[in-house]
Amino acid sequence: MSASATPQRVLIVTGMSGAGRSTAANALEDLGWYVVDNLPPQMLPPLVELAREPETFMPQLAAVIDVRGGALFSRATEVIVDLAKDPNIQVMFLDTTDDRLVRRFEQVRRPHPLQEDGTLLDGIERERGLMRSIREQSNLIIDTTEMNIHQLTTAVKAAYGEEGEATTRLTVMSFGFKYGLPSDVDMVADMRFLPNPYWEEGLRHSSGQDEPVAEYVTSQPEAQRFLEHYLKVLDTVLPGYVRENKTYATLAIGCTGGKHRSVAMAEEIRQRLGSRHDIQVSVKHRDLGRE
Repeated sequence: MSASATPQRVLIVTGMSGAGRSTAANALEDLGWYVVDNLPPQMLPPLVELAREPETFMPQLAAVIDVRGGALFSRATEVIVDLAKDPNIQVMFLDTTDDRLVRRFEQVRRPHPLQEDGTLLDGIERERGLMRSIREQSNLIIDTTEMNIHQLTTAVKAAYGEEGEATTRLTVMSFGFKYGLPSDVDMVADMRFLPNPYWEEGLRHSSGQDEPVAEYVTSQPEAQRFLEHYLKVLDTVLPGYVRENKTYATLAIGCTGGKHRSVAMAEEIRQRLGSRHDIQVSVKHRDLGRE
């Protein structure tokens, strides 16, 4: 789809210091938004214009605005209210109670950015005064008082994720045990219980990407039972990862050399999961081609 045909979404992320702006920004990045943090409000209009140029088009742009800008924050209300007149530009405001903000700042042992020589509550009160008008203009206010990081991430993704988009990005990696276990994976499955095509003269020099080898491996009764049961395991594990806001996962499929059985089974799993709208699947063959 061309940039001109793609509707642009611009989100201004703001709110009280300590209410979860960084967590919200990370959640938006996971959803594919281009996130700009701690942007002076005066830079918002030119950034939006730049993001709408065909050469630099950004379909999903999020700008995090807060009081750390000091004097640069003075025109924030005016700028944000003016931009929010555009229906494609929304404002998300993160808030929480004063008591919870005090506890959060005490836990990290940092002063409030507007505290100066006063107390934490003095800084919070000053910030509330600056933020009041912006809060009133917000499209969405999220109260994070009773939320942990995972719950806030889920709330942001529910509000700004595309309907029907994949909730999990799964990489299926084939590998050979003789080259060592991969270190950056979440799950490992061992295919060495299957008959090895290496011992079939007509298949030895082919790989699991070739149809004769793939057919030999996946047609085995043991392979069929494994696929039936392991896909059910993934139906339990992957939604659990999503609940814990783990949206990227890697499944390693191993055999002796990473050429026949693991490759064929990795490709078969990708094919079987390929029609799922909630999972985006890719395949990587770590050791294919090694001697």
